[in-house]
Amino acid sequence: MSENNLTYQLAHQAQCLAVRKHRRRTQAKQYRTIHPLTSSHEPHYSPTQRVGLAAEKRAAQELRQAGLILLAQNLRCKAGEIDLVAIDGTTLVFIEVRQRESLHYGGAAASVNRRKQQRLIRAAQYFLPWLTWRHFSGRTPPCRFDVVSIEPNGSNWIKQAFCVS
Repeated sequence: MSENNLTYQLAHQAQCLAVRKHRRRTQAKQYRTIHPLTSSHEPHYSPTQRVGLAAEKRAAQELRQAGLILLAQNLRCKAGEIDLVAIDGTTLVFIEVRQRESLHYGGAAASVNRRKQQRLIRAAQYFLPWLTWRHFSGRTPPCRFDVVSIEPNGSNWIKQAFCVS
């Protein structure tokens, strides 16, 4: 091996190590950062995010009362996000929670359009192997997609809101 090549490899390894250390430090800072106006260690959410989290919490409570067993909340991947994942009997249920302050433009349920459905399906496909392994002993259960719409006049749980096609 030439001396020039060895020098290049050592420099490359040092750069990679420095990049990894830098990423670890910046990620650690992000987790430690506290918003200056709050005294708690909870992350700072925008008003819109707080409304969404409250809607998801309300939906989760209603679904628990209806007999579902909640497994996960806010599963995120590149394909999208799944608000809630639950078990209904032997069925794995992926749940999208939508809230609207008014009934204009069709309300909350109508906002789950074809594009959003495709994102939910791709996210579910991403998490399905892990959920199957974790909660169903490796056997893929029947799955369905539900929508919980929260509107000024109450909430509505739409079972089997859409299908994988």
